[in-house]
Amino acid sequence: MMGIIRPVRRSGLDAVPRSGQEAVSGHTQRKARSRARILEEAAGMIREHGHAGIGVAALMKQAGLTHGGFYAHFPSRDDLVAHAVDRMFADSAALVSNRLDTDDPRDGLRRLIDDYLSDEARRAVNKGCPLPSLTGDVPRMPPGARQRFAVGIDAFRTALEQAFTAIAAPEPASLASSVLSEMVGAMALARALDDDDKASAMLEASKTQIKARIGL
Repeated sequence: MMGIIRPVRRSGLDAVPRSGQEAVSGHTQRKARSRARILEEAAGMIREHGHAGIGVAALMKQAGLTHGGFYAHFPSRDDLVAHAVDRMFADSAALVSNRLDTDDPRDGLRRLIDDYLSDEARRAVNKGCPLPSLTGDVPRMPPGARQRFAVGIDAFRTALEQAFTAIAAPEPASLASSVLSEMVGAMALARALDDDDKASAMLEASKTQIKARIGL
């Protein structure tokens, strides 16, 4: 007598018909794209207006999404700010890596300094490295955002230290802290000037002096 053949129970996505799996996958991809769009807009708005100048309703409108959809991506505004800081430093790390990941560390450092202290970077307040725009705002940020900011600063400083070590610069750790501070300060001051020529001259002087001090 033949036994009864029972259907095998399957769980998770295996239990969902292929069309259902595709629907789930499509939903996940759309959600990821929406989240990325929110973070991109948030990062730009925070760079330009500070973390206090960002409202959920205005942000979601800018991202082309509904206000109510915000909490499908972030449990709170503080969580958004923290992840937006991560996004900003990811953009900054990409620039640093693109310039310093080279067989000629001296040329990489020259390019990084020239690009970081360029007039193009000065005018792009809502893009690039968040340090010149937001360092003064950090003490008022939520704890999670402050922690991520500290991680971002340390990553940038470490990248410079490694580059200075590669060119046998003396005291590379101390030099990295000094150069990073000068680049960030120069950009912040240049952006504060109303006179375009004076701002450009300040950046040019900083580039020249930094490179001369390093021996580039």
